[in-house]
Amino acid sequence: MRPELLSPAGSPEALRAAVQSGADAVYLGWGEFNARRSAKNFSDEEFRQALRYCHARGVRVFLTLNTLLTDRELPKALETAAQASSLGVDAVLVQDWGLFDLLRKCLPDIPLHASTQMSVFTSGGAREAAGDGCQRVVIARECSREDTKTIIENTPAEIEIFVHGALCMCYSGQCAMSALIGGRSGNRGRCAQPCRLPYGIDGKAGKKYPLSLKDSCLAGELEDMARMGVSCLKLEGRMKRPEYVAVIARIYSTLLEENRAPTPREEQELEEAFSRSGFTDWYWTGRRGAGMFGTRPENAAEPKELFAAARAQYEKESRQSVPVHFSFRASAGEAAELTAHDGEGHRVTVTGPQPEAARSRAVTAEEIQSRLGKTGGTPYRCAEVRAKVGEGLSLPASAVNALRREALDALTEARVAPPPRRRLAAPPLPEAGCGAAEPEFTVSVMNPCQITKELLALGPARVYAPVEVLAAMDSLPQGDSEWCAILPRVWRDRDEGELRSLLARAGEKGVTAALLGNIGHFSLVRESGLHLYGDFGLNVFNARSMDYLRGKGLESACVSFELRFAQIRDMAKILPAEAIVYGRLPLMITENCLVQNSVGCKLDRTGQCVPGNAPCGQGHCLVDRTGAAFPMLPAYGHRTELQNSRPLWLADRPEYRRAGLAYARLRFTTEAPRECAEVFRAYRQGEGARGEFTRGLYERGVE
Repeated sequence: MRPELLSPAGSPEALRAAVQSGADAVYLGWGEFNARRSAKNFSDEEFRQALRYCHARGVRVFLTLNTLLTDRELPKALETAAQASSLGVDAVLVQDWGLFDLLRKCLPDIPLHASTQMSVFTSGGAREAAGDGCQRVVIARECSREDTKTIIENTPAEIEIFVHGALCMCYSGQCAMSALIGGRSGNRGRCAQPCRLPYGIDGKAGKKYPLSLKDSCLAGELEDMARMGVSCLKLEGRMKRPEYVAVIARIYSTLLEENRAPTPREEQELEEAFSRSGFTDWYWTGRRGAGMFGTRPENAAEPKELFAAARAQYEKESRQSVPVHFSFRASAGEAAELTAHDGEGHRVTVTGPQPEAARSRAVTAEEIQSRLGKTGGTPYRCAEVRAKVGEGLSLPASAVNALRREALDALTEARVAPPPRRRLAAPPLPEAGCGAAEPEFTVSVMNPCQITKELLALGPARVYAPVEVLAAMDSLPQGDSEWCAILPRVWRDRDEGELRSLLARAGEKGVTAALLGNIGHFSLVRESGLHLYGDFGLNVFNARSMDYLRGKGLESACVSFELRFAQIRDMAKILPAEAIVYGRLPLMITENCLVQNSVGCKLDRTGQCVPGNAPCGQGHCLVDRTGAAFPMLPAYGHRTELQNSRPLWLADRPEYRRAGLAYARLRFTTEAPRECAEVFRAYRQGEGARGEFTRGLYERGVE
């Protein structure tokens, strides 16, 4: 089955370029809540016209509402989706769990697509989204061919993948670098693209670009994708020019239609349209490494001839994509009648003047067929004409032409008419009785040496540690603290057997809870018997999200560290809420190991770093132009988690104690064991910070 080709439409002109270049569907932003808020997007009238324009031509329109939303923003976002639904939008892309829950309950007839911002990269994650109402899941760009095939085979939802365009360095939905450094949140559609800046490694600021990935180009893999059952191929580029959209949409559409790989000339045109030191297909082919990275010169020349030709082509409005069938009847004494249908269930009939007796030459069925076949300048192409004409009758050519125009206009109105859809009242939130007068402290650690008697003597309510660390320990210290296994934020289907085994071993040693940072974790641990707590990776930004996750089994939830104190305070505590109040906040989690790509690290047979051989976790840092050093820590699966240059310090800020939090987490990453206990004591006593620190986003917020 041929996959749908989905094109970006960052402006009305880009939308026209996409449609006239062969796109089957477009995705666009309307309103305030989409992940490309810096694109031109669409005004109210432009959005209405976009729907008419596309639907008349058989092209679907998807609305992007894929950002995190505060409690105050949710009603407006729901209203935006409701208006779009009433106008006939074909689907809505969503990131925020609270909005997702509202849409499935209040607008049950509109298809929902899980945005790549939901961070789905396993079959379990895709099944969770599908089971809760997602018709389609856009999986992570980092998924390989084998990952994708496995997800398709084990998921009832349609699977959409990115096949061309920019690659984010961080897993989508998990990047906080732009927010924490510059106050512009990628999760809120304001990414400042810090991954395109120069950095050094383990020293002074450098001029290398270790975070700047080449654009993806999978044009040669389309036949394979179609065979494995990929439902939709997504082109990236809502910030790009209409001419760029036209070039890539035309080439990918042609490749799908002709079921072939690109020619050298087509490959050249794709690269001329936009590239960063060429393209990469390494994620799809299961590879990682320095060969994936590239930049684009600031003074890169525009491909004037290529873009001029593309513009001239889409401005012709020559694409006739909808086949129309005509049935004409003319009899003496009766009005001429023309019926048109499109094969999609739309059928219209119009009538014209009565034919007169022919004075010289009678009109023939062949003449009628010829006139009705002239559909130039419309979205339609004539697929068939059946004409029955009584003998000896005359009908002016102008009358036949008028019938054709009237029929096609009526058919267009039928095609663009919005389908009937329900709008139900938003259900009230359950009683929020989980707020606390004062939070208890929890601690998270990266390695076992940070778990000291001094730290535990301070009485943390919970101790979080990576599941692989807990499973490897000989035993767990006795005490009143609850032991909780941190599940890896990124993994794959093939890892789940090992993860279940690690959880079982940790459970034998006294671990009673798991910390979930991804929607795919639910299917992984649902039968484990462990208490389930939500981590920051779930991006809890509002009370509706908390309620949705409570329904899936969470017993507490860590709120997003992109929220302000006031927003946390005012959030209805549907669950006991936790916030990170100390530590280096995670900026990115990357599929590539940044240490491996820069200074190298030795791996064992399982692909993990070998201790004692310059492993990923021994003091390596990324250094920006200001000299700020960002620690690069190892993450499960030989990935990297990039940490902020300065630790968050709130010990002397009473606001977090008054926000209704049940838990306040001290997140230890690069700290020495003694320092962990010192920090904990300082928080117990409300001391001021020592050395360089940040207040994070709790006071200044994000755009």
